[in-house]
Amino acid sequence: MKTIYVNETNYKEIIKNLNSRKEDFLSDIDYTVLKIINDIKEKGDKALLYYTKCFDKAELKELKVKDEEIKEALEIVDDKFISIIEEAKKNIYDYHLKTLQSSWMIFKNDGIMLGQKVTPIERIGIYVPGGKAAYPSTVLMNAVPAKIAGVKSIALASPPDENGKINPYILAAAKICDIDEIYKIGGAQAIAALSYGTESIEPVNKITGPGNIFVARAKALVYGKVDIDMIAGPSEICIIADDSANPKFIAADMLSQAEHDENAASILITTSTKIAAEVIENIKIQKENLSRRNIIEKSIENMCLILISDNLKTSFDICNEIAPEHLEIMVENPFEKLPLVKNAGAVFLGKYSPEPLGDYFAGPNHTLPTSGTAKFSSALNVESFMKKCSIIFYDENNLKKVQDKIAYFAEKEGLDGHANSIKVRFEDGKSN
Repeated sequence: MKTIYVNETNYKEIIKNLNSRKEDFLSDIDYTVLKIINDIKEKGDKALLYYTKCFDKAELKELKVKDEEIKEALEIVDDKFISIIEEAKKNIYDYHLKTLQSSWMIFKNDGIMLGQKVTPIERIGIYVPGGKAAYPSTVLMNAVPAKIAGVKSIALASPPDENGKINPYILAAAKICDIDEIYKIGGAQAIAALSYGTESIEPVNKITGPGNIFVARAKALVYGKVDIDMIAGPSEICIIADDSANPKFIAADMLSQAEHDENAASILITTSTKIAAEVIENIKIQKENLSRRNIIEKSIENMCLILISDNLKTSFDICNEIAPEHLEIMVENPFEKLPLVKNAGAVFLGKYSPEPLGDYFAGPNHTLPTSGTAKFSSALNVESFMKKCSIIFYDENNLKKVQDKIAYFAEKEGLDGHANSIKVRFEDGKSN
């Protein structure tokens, strides 16, 4: 874990590599992913079954989860967890419902109408990772806003275990979200199947949900055939703290990100050397009691960083340059500092708003931009599952008033066919 002193003149040089945390040998990964994609396109289910056996060690006869398997999962999952999922779903629903947009039309004057038609995407695919951890929360965060948007058809893909079963908590969350079309497929092959379709799986129009580097590269490579939510990198948290912060809380929140992945980034920016030292000590103590300690220790070694800045303004400048996925503001009067935030996926204010609150329960989406992309992108939301098309109507009289301006504009661009499209309607001073 590195501790570095920064100021307004040197911080850009110090942090310039923080947003370039990419896996090495992307060309080799892309070669493998392209082969998988092409195999799925050519061989369909046969290739899916082959790759599921290779990567997940599961020999399947059918790819789709049966109703009996969902029922079995619901019997395994305890009632307390079901109740929590249902409450979290309601919070997510209530929050996202406020962002729903409607179609609109305006009449500028007699004979001119302009508008926008908002339409849900017809069919989407949700990818839910398996492997190092299971994520029923991902089901909620993707399915709930899609349902609010009006998406009618949702296919969920998640890798099976060696026994050919999907994690029961994922299946329980899918059932609660009314997703009945669930497939036992993972990795790049799942992304390919959702994009191009197979004998068993109808293709989708958009794919959302996180995954490992192979999933991320597959999403990048199929983009254009389908839409995607984002190409997410390793998880990250940035915490801005002054000397009023609780170092025990800070350490716990940094560790909560470190347990995601060996390349997950946990960054503290503080004006207090005392807080920095106490956070380091608390990290050492708390990590010993965590089940994913091996992953945490690698993450701390690779991507844990403490930056000691000379003032809070510099702290926020640094944070805006990083553009973190999660930003916690643990300072006195955090609401007063919110206007200083320009780039962040989600902002958590105060000592009792830890990042896991957003991951599971509060309501805002936890699918967030990473690796600096918060400078230009947003969290997954209801709009992510909707399309917008413009509506234009001019009557004859109103088009006639502007015909010369449009034709002149088109001719200046060298597009006389465009100009003719206008002129032909009023040849000889008469409309046709």
